[in-house]
Amino acid sequence: MTVPKNALKKWEKVREFALGMPGAVEEFPWGESVAKVNKKVFVFLGTDDGGYPLGVTVKLRDEATHAHALTCPGAEPAGYGLGRSGWVRVPLEEKGAPGAELLCDWVEESYRVIAPKRLIAELDAR
Repeated sequence: MTVPKNALKKWEKVREFALGMPGAVEEFPWGESVAKVNKKVFVFLGTDDGGYPLGVTVKLRDEATHAHALTCPGAEPAGYGLGRSGWVRVPLEEKGAPGAELLCDWVEESYRVIAPKRLIAELDAR
């Protein structure tokens, strides 16, 4: 299964943005890419090998943002009980999927929920 180019481009932009956050590191638990800050995941990036539909999973605390994310085509509360804590999985290959800019906004919101205050201050100082 090949991944559509536009979805892959979006995924690469979101990954690059996430890893550019202060203190962010990429790890591969469960064989998929995640971005962590302070040893905690702030975005699940999945895999880009075409084995699964491309998507990102972010933690959105703001009710309006969370509700908006769930209106995206194919979006759903994350599995394994994470949905109850505000995690949303947003597929990138669906027609009408959000653009990279909006996805990056959501990654930043997710980062702000998880990151320690000193790193948020560093982000705000940029």
